[in-house]
Amino acid sequence: MKYDRTYNFSAGPAMMPEPVLEEIAAEMMNYRGSGMCVMEMSHRSKVFQQIRDEAEADLRNLMGIPDNYKVLFIQGGGTMQFAMVPMNLLKNGTACYIETGAWSKKAINEAKKFGKVEIIASSADRNFAYIPDCSDLPIPDDADYVYICENETINGTTYYELPDTKGKILVSDQSSMFLSRPCDVTKYGLIWAGVQKNVGPAGMAVVIIREDLLRDDLPSFVPTYMNYKIHADNDSLYNTPNCWAIYCCGKVFRYLIDNGGLSAMHERNVEKAAILYDYLDSSKFFTAAVDKKDRSLMNVPFVTPSKEQDADVVAASKEAGFDNLKGHKSVGGLRASIYNAMPKEGVIALVDFLKKYEAEHSA
Repeated sequence: MKYDRTYNFSAGPAMMPEPVLEEIAAEMMNYRGSGMCVMEMSHRSKVFQQIRDEAEADLRNLMGIPDNYKVLFIQGGGTMQFAMVPMNLLKNGTACYIETGAWSKKAINEAKKFGKVEIIASSADRNFAYIPDCSDLPIPDDADYVYICENETINGTTYYELPDTKGKILVSDQSSMFLSRPCDVTKYGLIWAGVQKNVGPAGMAVVIIREDLLRDDLPSFVPTYMNYKIHADNDSLYNTPNCWAIYCCGKVFRYLIDNGGLSAMHERNVEKAAILYDYLDSSKFFTAAVDKKDRSLMNVPFVTPSKEQDADVVAASKEAGFDNLKGHKSVGGLRASIYNAMPKEGVIALVDFLKKYEAEHSA
């Protein structure tokens, strides 16, 4: 069955794979003979336990997650994790952050509430248009961890080489590039991702944490729900979890496995991004905002010669059947998010639209 769907370039909540949505729709009224929708069933039921267990098993399979890492499904998104990370990992009281854009800045500001924060590298000098050199960072001996936002959704940068943390724990916010390419989990102490960008519906984060980082000795001010160990000890079922998000994400995990895994997804994402970046680099009207070596495959910010023309492109794009090309309110401009679920045809259609617009509006 064909649906009247737009090419949705939103940074999140974002597109999900159509086969996944169709499968969810087919199970909406009666999940596998249970007589109810997943939104209605008890999180303590055997049916939901199987949904949760299959979701975790498939994610472990996709990413090659070692046995000494726990997979947690935690309500909330990035704002919750900005606080949970320092609450759980600060021991000596010092955390190192690399400042590469809007989301790492938010994480920095939140961490300052719980301890000393050292900004050990930054690209603020050029409006976060690049990833700074992280080969020899000034990491103090008492640092508890080094934190990065591995893909800045707003600013459109990504790491192609992880920082040298000099033996300190690496923590990564992978929200907008999660499951877009292969990942060696053993290089990290903790990975977290808000799922609403590249995996599923809003309202949940996936946390992958090495077991030795789970603690019984957290400060008394840390709320029970904010303790990673509580979630790990209870298989993410300490309280009623976001059952619907776990179910939908599990569908996406299985879809990715059935379609070649993360290596195949990475190849497709490289191909899609090249179509858009190649046009932007050849254009005399549109300009890509990020240095070539650090460009995200997921989030592509770009601009016209003026704010007024940026706004006109957004309006024209909606009339042409595209949606959510407006850049984030904090930076303006334009942005196309081309996550796993965005088909290559959508990127080609966008480039055709931009070419036509340029031809009609260039002097």
